[in-house]
Amino acid sequence: MLKYQQIVTEIEKYIEDNALQQGDKLPVLEALMAQFEVSKSTITKSLDLLEKKGVIFQVRGSGIFVRRLKRKGYISLLTNQGFKKDLEDFNITSKVIELDVRKPTQEAAHNLNIGLDDDIYYVKRIRYINGQTLCLEESYYNKSIITYLNKEIVCESIFNYIREGLGLKIGFSDSYLRVDKLNEEEAEYLGLENGAPKLDVESIIHLTNGQPFDFSKITYNYQQSQFFIQANSHVL
Repeated sequence: MLKYQQIVTEIEKYIEDNALQQGDKLPVLEALMAQFEVSKSTITKSLDLLEKKGVIFQVRGSGIFVRRLKRKGYISLLTNQGFKKDLEDFNITSKVIELDVRKPTQEAAHNLNIGLDDDIYYVKRIRYINGQTLCLEESYYNKSIITYLNKEIVCESIFNYIREGLGLKIGFSDSYLRVDKLNEEEAEYLGLENGAPKLDVESIIHLTNGQPFDFSKITYNYQQSQFFIQANSHVL
């Protein structure tokens, strides 16, 4: 983890440990430079990342303020780090339905920018929140990047393993949302009635170098799912 990223983590922890609320003021730029013993450019980079994440906002001439008023149980639709962090106060578990190495579908190959003869890890699992079904997830991982997965990893947090076990840096993601009705198979997995409403989210997640490594389709249980979006600018 780079120094500016460590500072981001420490500032987020400071906000959480001190139960700071929306509008509370953080130390000024010079104080943060002295506290972390880094240059102005490093602190500026950390603050810019915190601002992009929706944790703070900066007002020229006034200071740095806490922005995020966290609501328990809400999942960020803009995250590319997995949703366990959004739901850290809840018991998130998984049941693995399928895990194997196979050839990609044409759709998966297109979204991962690989050939139909390349290998992928296919993961199908149900995620639970406090014992209740949260979502059905199908994921395709480029095996040349995500070189190893097993049931233990898939039952826990794949994204933690990618960051910490493989040492990869997750960059940006593209997500596509669609509201529809559950088909018979989806309803059975989620414990809902056939034809009940659902939210489908398709995501392509890239490394910091722009290479896609994960194409996922997630079908959420409408009874358990709450979402939030934070935007940093508006065009009128």
